Parts: sequence; structure tokens; C-alpha cells
Amino acid sequence: MSAPKPAPRKINPWLKGALEWGPILIFFLTFGRLKEQTVTIGGTAYGGFVLTTAIFVPILVAATLALWALTGRLSVMQIVTLVLVIIFGGLSVWFNDPVFFKMKVTLIYLLFAAVLGFGLIRGQSYLAMVMDEAVPLTSDGWMILTRRVTALFAGLAVANEVIWRNFSDQIWVDFKTFGLPAVMFLFFMTQGKLLERHAPPKPGVDGDVSKD
Repeated sequence: MSAPKPAPRKINPWLKGALEWGPILIFFLTFGRLKEQTVTIGGTAYGGFVLTTAIFVPILVAATLALWALTGRLSVMQIVTLVLVIIFGGLSVWFNDPVFFKMKVTLIYLLFAAVLGFGLIRGQSYLAMVMDEAVPLTSDGWMILTRRVTALFAGLAVANEVIWRNFSDQIWVDFKTFGLPAVMFLFFMTQGKLLERHAPPKPGVDGDVSKD
């Protein structure tokens, strides 16, 4: 029997929020200052988007490492996001092409949708494996929520592709900074009925759990 995972160390919630959301806000503010600028390095002209990406990547790395050092734990999404940001942010800077960094968002959501979808095909909720401690649900509830989250991730991947391919850099940056968090927040806010219906029964309390 495997040993239980150690609980993450608690830190000031304001500091935790700053480490998680600070790099994204810095990206937004930095792009606002640099979007009309061009810097020539070694004979190559770099536009504002690529310059902002070059600043953002090390900031995200530092913030994520600080969060890990302070809490002793990173979520799977944080680790995957960090790896893809380093890879695709580095490609954008290396090839002087913003497309790589914009596609990173699509790949993140497609990857998680694919992993969750694979679990559903096997009759398992991989979402429960990473969120079970935070969200108490019955097995049926986890399967329903996993199907919904899988569809959400797939939809966000499509939305990202539509936006970066058809709209300006500024609109894409606005979407990434504010649109994606807003959609995620609203999605989970609308799951209250599911969480209520499929909450596990309290010890010593009998009762059926109704299905959606």
C-alpha cells in the first residue's frame, strides 16, 4: 500500500495568488508596453509579442519554482503548463515567430482533454485522481464532471485556434489573460447542482444519490 501524499504546506493566500496569476498579468502589462516596439538583436528584428514572450518565460519559471519551494507541491496542470511554456515560448523566441506560443494554449487544452477522454473510455475519472481531496463527489458524480471538463477543454482549444488565427495579437492576449480564467470560473460556478446531487453521503447517513 502506497504512502499517502504529504499535504501541501500552507502559505499566505495573497502570495500564492501572486505567484500563480502574477506572471500572466505581467505578460499582459508588458505586451501593452511593447506591442508597438521592435528591437534589433544580432541583425534580427524582434517585435513586441516575441519580446514579451522572452520576458514572460523566465518569470513563469521563477514563480513556479518559488511556489513549489514554498508549498512542496505542484499540480499536474502547473507542471505541464510550465514545460510547454518553456518549449513553445523558447521556439517563438528562437524562430522569432509568435505562432508557437499561441499554439501552446491549444496544445495544453487538447492534451488534458485527450487524457481525460482516454480515462473515460476506460471507465475511469482521471480528474478524480487529482481533485478528489479538494472536491468530494461520488463515482457517478466524478464521471459526469469529467465528461463536462473534457468538453470544456476541447472547446477552449477550438476557441483559442479561432481567436489567434483570425484576430489581432491584442485580442488574443486579452482572451488569454481574462477570457480563459473567466470561462473556467463560470464553468465551475455552474457545477453547484452537480456537486450537491452527487456529494457522498455523510457517515451514518443513508440515502440515495440522484443522477443527472
